Amino acid sequence: MSKVIRVKYENGVLKPLEPLDLEEGEVLLVSIKKPVRKLFGILKRRNPRVKPEDVERVIEEAEIEGPL
Repeated sequence: MSKVIRVKYENGVLKPLEPLDLEEGEVLLVSIKKPVRKLFGILKRRNPRVKPEDVERVIEEAEIEGPL
């Protein structure tokens, strides 16, 4: 089974933001991707003046406001 989920990192622990159908003690392979880097690359190609901190700020504001 392969699934992409969102997690929150708190106090050294990755916490899923949705329920998982897993057995207790099950071992998983985790790939960590930061969406800011990917989004920054896309925006940078469209506008060379875009700065990483601008992209992070927009993402943080969107997380506070919640999904559309």
